[in-house]
Amino acid sequence: MSLDFTAVDFETANGFRGSPCSIGLVRVRDGVEVEAYYATMRPPEGFDRFDPSNIAVHGLSAEQVADRPRFAELFAEISAFVGEDVLVAHNAAFDVEVFRSALEVSGMSSPGLRAWCTVQLSREVLALESHALPSAAAAAGHELRHHHHALDDARACAAVAVHIAARRATDDLDGLGAALGLQTHDLPRWRGRPVRESRATRQVRTMGPIFDARRITVDDEELPDLMRWQDEGRNLPPAVGADPAHPLYGQHLVFTGGLGVARGEAKRLAAAHGARTSSRVTAGTTMLVVGDGATGEELAAVSAGVDAAEGVSGGASEAAVLLDGPLASNKARDALRRLAGGQPLRLLSEPELAELLGEAWPIARDVTDCPVGELSRPTETAG
Repeated sequence: MSLDFTAVDFETANGFRGSPCSIGLVRVRDGVEVEAYYATMRPPEGFDRFDPSNIAVHGLSAEQVADRPRFAELFAEISAFVGEDVLVAHNAAFDVEVFRSALEVSGMSSPGLRAWCTVQLSREVLALESHALPSAAAAAGHELRHHHHALDDARACAAVAVHIAARRATDDLDGLGAALGLQTHDLPRWRGRPVRESRATRQVRTMGPIFDARRITVDDEELPDLMRWQDEGRNLPPAVGADPAHPLYGQHLVFTGGLGVARGEAKRLAAAHGARTSSRVTAGTTMLVVGDGATGEELAAVSAGVDAAEGVSGGASEAAVLLDGPLASNKARDALRRLAGGQPLRLLSEPELAELLGEAWPIARDVTDCPVGELSRPTETAG
């Protein structure tokens, strides 16, 4: 065998994964870089607004890529460069999700990809205080001079992968990953459109044209960061003087999954309308707010499919899909068990919560003018 792979890194225009504005690729053969590819691009139309916070990280702006092809126009080049290689990326879940969401909102087919994560490999093999790319690259003897430049980051990632393989005296990344109990991050293969879009894409679909450079619906500081880690936030007491007629008044809310706003802010808004929030599902929980792009229709189908004996009936197709996605958390599974046991508990989607809160919700939602595609599940079959 020989240590062959391609390292990849993306930078994005905004807080939605499907907004790539640059890509770096480094082809490695026998543990040595043999070719590199770098391109800046316009993100897919309708998702191409540049967030100042992202510009501050990578230095690319809308003006700098104004004459560049869009992601869809460059993808054939990108795919040809990768070929049949396995990918490596530092935080591979992110880069694979960029591929997936950008293909989804561009209405393109997917060739399918596999990627090993050098963050995970580093944690298993290297004893470091930090496994962030600069630290892991330094441990590999590689100087990362321009962090958040896509090609420099891809080159540093490649150096980390080569170093880890050398430490374990192997040139088989698949064998090394399996021996460490790790799994690749995979981009599914599909033709036309996927049977089910990714969490990131489904979530942004509910937000209308918020990331569309042609329509400025919110100020820069109100653009959501859909890639951030969801901090649990504070559980505030219900506001004194809240309107008893409000549908959230007297409810007991728990949140799971990623939201378009910080979870702490969502809790504050619920408490301001007389709701109580907590960080775990209990016998008193009356609403579980489910993020990660779940829709009200899907959650209603899951609730209807709950069976007292089995939890969720095998015939509920929506449940079967969501249990591997938005409802995969421990909170969601606990809520479903309680619902099956007779506890009155409603599964509430983020758009439904936003509708209940009305103008108080900080993200304007114009779902009647979603830039690409529809809010419902795509109907094309997988390839």
